[in-house]
Amino acid sequence: MSEVKIIIATTKKYRMPEDPIYMPVQVGTALKKSGIDGYTPDDTGDNISDRNASYCELTGLYWAWKNLDDDYLGLVHYRRYFASPDARVEDDPFNRIVGGEEVRRLLETHSLILPNKRKYYIESLGSHYAHTHYREQLDDTLSIIMKKCPEYKDSFDRVMDQTSGYMFNMMIMRRDLLDNYCNWLFDILGDLEEMRKDHNLDSYQGRYIGRVGEIIFNVWLDYQITSGKIAKSDIAELPCIHIEKINWFRKGAAFLAAKIFHKKYDHSF
Repeated sequence: MSEVKIIIATTKKYRMPEDPIYMPVQVGTALKKSGIDGYTPDDTGDNISDRNASYCELTGLYWAWKNLDDDYLGLVHYRRYFASPDARVEDDPFNRIVGGEEVRRLLETHSLILPNKRKYYIESLGSHYAHTHYREQLDDTLSIIMKKCPEYKDSFDRVMDQTSGYMFNMMIMRRDLLDNYCNWLFDILGDLEEMRKDHNLDSYQGRYIGRVGEIIFNVWLDYQITSGKIAKSDIAELPCIHIEKINWFRKGAAFLAAKIFHKKYDHSF
């Protein structure tokens, strides 16, 4: 039977699923005074833990990629998980988190599990990023892609014009695909970090490396599909469950303010 491990990126002690398929990983441990008892730190072995302020949960992905040897690896967040499509809506969202048995069944016929696409409707991925963050970060990313892997240019352009995409840096992937993706991703992000190291940003906007990674996952995937390396039928989608309630009024107001008045986001929702 294939081994599957899904890491849960977290920066603090929090309620965790009991299913053994999940592994809580404290991201950014190198920046903390101490680790969290019972959680795996991301500052052991080959790691980029000290870059968590800009890479966010991707320091956890990097750690898992370099230090775990499971056949399938996944990444979720302590407040955001894949949900079982068959689970009933209950007061306790933890009861809707997909379990290991269901994940393994899906992986018998699929190579990737991704969250349902997030739809922006009145914005493209590129324009939404430009309104809420800084378009120059995407422009610099494209310039790196053009130097390192210009065959991805058409996929980059398509993704920037899409009004939906796979977000949140959430995935469960077969090891060979994860190796391909992570080699591509962290090579690009390392150059982006170096290119923009002199740009002063506040702590919220400073998380741009993780956000760019979130968007260009779609670029990588589009290229794999259009080049025939991954079939659309290889992808299974699951709903995304948020453990804490979202203030949709505030989130919607900020979305419109960004769209109409180009007001940058200054905090998470």
